[in-house]
Amino acid sequence: MKRSLTIFSFGALPLFGAQEVISVEPATIAPLVKAAEHDMTKISRAFGHLMGQHLETLGLEFDMPSVIQGIQDRLNGIAAPMSETECLQALGQIQEIAFQTQCHENLKKAEDFLKQNKNEPGVVELEAGKLQYVRLAEGKGSIVEEHFCPLIRYCGKFLDGKVFGQSQEDDVLSLDDTIEGFKKSIVGMREGEKRRIFIHPELGYGQSTGFLPPNSLLTFEIEVIKANTPKADDSTLGKGPHANELSQVDAPITATK
Repeated sequence: MKRSLTIFSFGALPLFGAQEVISVEPATIAPLVKAAEHDMTKISRAFGHLMGQHLETLGLEFDMPSVIQGIQDRLNGIAAPMSETECLQALGQIQEIAFQTQCHENLKKAEDFLKQNKNEPGVVELEAGKLQYVRLAEGKGSIVEEHFCPLIRYCGKFLDGKVFGQSQEDDVLSLDDTIEGFKKSIVGMREGEKRRIFIHPELGYGQSTGFLPPNSLLTFEIEVIKANTPKADDSTLGKGPHANELSQVDAPITATK
C-alpha cells in the first residue's frame, strides 16, 4: 500500500506594501527590545514544540541530537549529508517497514485474542475466527433485519480498552453503510438488547490508514433502542461505524473499506 509522506514546512511570510516610517527615541526602543528578547525565548521554545509534534506524526524514532545538529548545520551553511530527495525516499522506506511490521503484529494479536476468546463463557461465534459477541442484556422488542436503520447507542474500543469512538446521543445507523463486522453483529438483535462484539480486522477497517492502527481488532458495546427508523434523508443518520471515510479519534469512527 502506497502512502504519501508529509513533511513539515512553513510558507514564506506575506510581504506588504510600504509603511509609514515612524521615528522612535532610543530610550523608548530599549524596553521594547528587552521584551522582544524575552518573547523570542518563549516563541523559540514553542516553535520547537510544534516541530516535535510534527515529528511524532511521522511515527519514527528520530535521533534528536542529530536533528538539532542538522538545524544548526543549516543555519551555519554546512551541507546536509543527503539530498532532500534522498532523505524523503529513505524516510518513506522506513515508514513502509514500520507500517508493515505494525500490520503483522496487530493481525497476530487480533487472531490470538479471538482464538482464545471463543472459549470464554457466553461467547457466541458468528463467523469462525472473525466475529464474536457476548450478550450483556436481553431484549424483548422487534428484531433488527438486514438493510434496516436501527436507532442505537454504542461505544467502540481497541483491544487495550482505549475508546476510539462512541455515540454522543442515540444514533440512527444505516446497516447498508456500516462495516461488515458491525452489520453482521447487529442483525438479529432485539430492541432493548445489549451486546459486546469482537471484530477481526478483515470485517473492520483492515489496513486503512488514518488515526486507527492498521489491522486493529475492534470491540463495540451496542444497545438497540429501536429496530428500524425510516430513513427520511441523510441528515437523520448518525455517524456510527460507517464504511466510507476517516474521522478523528475523539469522534465516532468512520473508515475506508
